[in-house]
Amino acid sequence: MILSESNFATSSNDKGGSHIDYSVAAFVEMPIKRSIKKRWWQGITAKKMIDNEFLFCTSIASDIIINILFVILIIFLYRLFRQVNELLALFMAGLAFVALPVSFIGESLRLIALEIFKGNLLRSFSTEQALEVSTTLLKVDSYTGQLVTFHWGLWLIPMGWLVYRSGFIPKILGILLFVNGLGYMISSITFILFPESLPAVSKIVYPTYFIGELPLIFWLMIKGIRSNYKLKIEPSMA
Repeated sequence: MILSESNFATSSNDKGGSHIDYSVAAFVEMPIKRSIKKRWWQGITAKKMIDNEFLFCTSIASDIIINILFVILIIFLYRLFRQVNELLALFMAGLAFVALPVSFIGESLRLIALEIFKGNLLRSFSTEQALEVSTTLLKVDSYTGQLVTFHWGLWLIPMGWLVYRSGFIPKILGILLFVNGLGYMISSITFILFPESLPAVSKIVYPTYFIGELPLIFWLMIKGIRSNYKLKIEPSMA
């Protein structure tokens, strides 16, 4: 099993959050020790989720809000980079948007699992069967999160190229975005092909999660677009 106790104890699953936080959470989770019995883990998971129900639901609500803000960010980036290469900018936005439906599905799976733990669903099932179903839902949520992280890395590749060729953002940030995206993709591929090696690979690629996106965000916030570069935004899009 690749679910971590902290994932449920703190109710801070980040799939619906920013893609940075979500990817970090997906790959720094510590595997459960094989010696822990499955039924014991299910019981602990249910108790901690119920004890932290408000925090759990608040986290989901905040993740949804952040997802909406992320949509706004993607639209902004598309408008910013379409003058560099409109087709590639559209491709970049499409890759980012692909992961959003999976994020909302994940929120639904976690809410359903919580309701099962509380006894509001599957009442005709035995306790053991209900726990099995709810834990499976959480595992599906975790696994799909690991897989969709590939898209979080893939969309940074065209974005890195657009930044590099833009002329109004330092080229080094484009190169760093390439490395950032490759880090996400390597982690996701490792989860698919060599899951046992994921903890070791995560330690290696973990620093790459921050070297591209965060510097770009800070640069746009602090430095901004050079005043001598005129954005060609159509009146209809203004």
